[in-house]
Amino acid sequence: MENPTPSPTRTPELEPVSSCSEEAPSALRSCLKAFSDAVLECVVDTGAPCSAEDAATTAALRDLEDEVRANCSDGDFLSLSTEAVVGRFQNACASEASSLAWRLFGGPQGTVWPAADENGRACVTAAHTVASEMVDDTLAAINTCLAEGDCSMIEEDRAAIASAAQSSLEGACEDLSSLIAVTPETLVARSSQQIDCITATGHASTSGLRLNCGPTNAEFEAPRGEYTRITLDQEKWGSMCGDGSDYSFHIRLAPEGAPIDNIIIALQGGGVCLFGSDCKDRMERNPGLFTAADDEPLSVGIASNDPAVSPFHDWTKIYLPYCNQDVFAGGGVYEEFEETTVARFGAINLHAALQASRDSIWKMKDEEGGEGFRPDQIRALFGGFSAGAYGTMYNYHWLLDELQWPRTAAFPDAGLGLDNGSVLGVSGLGDVKIPAWGTLENLPSYCSEGACAVGTVLFTALSPRLKQVPEQQMLILSNPKDNTQQNDAFFTDEAFWLNTFRQSYCDTKDLPGINYYFTSNSKESIHVITLREEYWLGEVDGETMADWFWRAMTEPDTLQSRVEEANFVEDIPGTDPYPCPVAP
Repeated sequence: MENPTPSPTRTPELEPVSSCSEEAPSALRSCLKAFSDAVLECVVDTGAPCSAEDAATTAALRDLEDEVRANCSDGDFLSLSTEAVVGRFQNACASEASSLAWRLFGGPQGTVWPAADENGRACVTAAHTVASEMVDDTLAAINTCLAEGDCSMIEEDRAAIASAAQSSLEGACEDLSSLIAVTPETLVARSSQQIDCITATGHASTSGLRLNCGPTNAEFEAPRGEYTRITLDQEKWGSMCGDGSDYSFHIRLAPEGAPIDNIIIALQGGGVCLFGSDCKDRMERNPGLFTAADDEPLSVGIASNDPAVSPFHDWTKIYLPYCNQDVFAGGGVYEEFEETTVARFGAINLHAALQASRDSIWKMKDEEGGEGFRPDQIRALFGGFSAGAYGTMYNYHWLLDELQWPRTAAFPDAGLGLDNGSVLGVSGLGDVKIPAWGTLENLPSYCSEGACAVGTVLFTALSPRLKQVPEQQMLILSNPKDNTQQNDAFFTDEAFWLNTFRQSYCDTKDLPGINYYFTSNSKESIHVITLREEYWLGEVDGETMADWFWRAMTEPDTLQSRVEEANFVEDIPGTDPYPCPVAP
């Protein structure tokens, strides 16, 4: 099904401002400022983020609750109970203030600060202050214009505040991107996006505002229980496929009666082109690799809609086609070769599709009532196959740090990003392609070097950020004998591949939030296993893959890796036993 008719944009009549509609957003703004100030103080004073029991952040959330309860009754804000409004606002305060801090200090684990010198610490401290004040000043202007019923000048006011913030950042930091992988311009843009989301969260009516986040930004309504193709507007979203065509994706909202905020996100595979000759050859031989218009969603294995096959049969499903040959890492640039030019927009497309999906789900959840839309209540599986597995590794942090969906587990299938140690390997290509594809600003501030293209390096950097909540973990999947994955990572010798594969497992298996499920076929090359029902429903070390995934989302703290020695040593000469204990 193609895009349904977009929901009409309506400008509701202005209603008298109630105590709740004016005081609650003001309380949210105050909480954000207090929470942000407290986070900065923790980092400066202790060199680490605030603890969960920090007195200042706890007081900020408590004061917010007191103000909401004093000014709001059940039904004053949308159709939500006062209890639901308190939860919605407290989550927004903590998550938005934290997201801003994580961007600057190196994730919730705060890895940037300890590694920075005196000038670097002064830079990120100033950047946090500037960004926090930009958010506060802009929210004050928005709250005032909505209360007065006249937002005709708000775009000019916002632009002036953002411009002043960018100038301050440029004056405070010689090279912000060398510290946190983003420029002042990008930091301002992401803070502006947060402001839109905070405004959408904190106001039941935003008449007169153009927000790029929230229910008024919802572009589509889709039927429940069937796939709908959504085509994104290039001008609005900045999205594009490799041949310059529009990016489209598929969404299947959970059937009636099932929660729409249980979500599987699947990233299509399709290899990678790295040089002018192979990109030109692929464009000529298989132009479908550079467009999303002819891709159809998958419905087998983990993605099956049959309850006898997948326990996730009734979850909302978002299928993201792959059309830039950049492992979903491209930051919106054109890579020019002598032979051809390729648009590298993979990360832009992924982010846009998920933001558009979020806004439509947000609208539906708010209309349902109950607790309304709560990003911290979304349960998501975010994964991909082959090239999509690489995209999963490189974008997982974005769902946690920027989209603020903490209860998300990632499942890269058949794309471990192993390095062969040569210049023509994953690490060496990372050094070249991260700048060439405009990828740097889309990597986490705690891992943005070329070596971070390597799975084991990224897992090691990502692990300290995981398990803030039980579901937050990497579920890494593969069959060890996988000649496609082996060749894509430039391993010419299969035994070398398998020994590197085995060593990488042993090196990372005990990291918090890192879990593995390897199937055991040593006789034939198997590429991608979650979509093959014989493996999805088959057992490794006594547990089926389907049950293992279900455990990851329902009893995540009981999950353990499932890996077997099997017959690889006997069947593939030169293969060494695992250098750590595994099942027989």
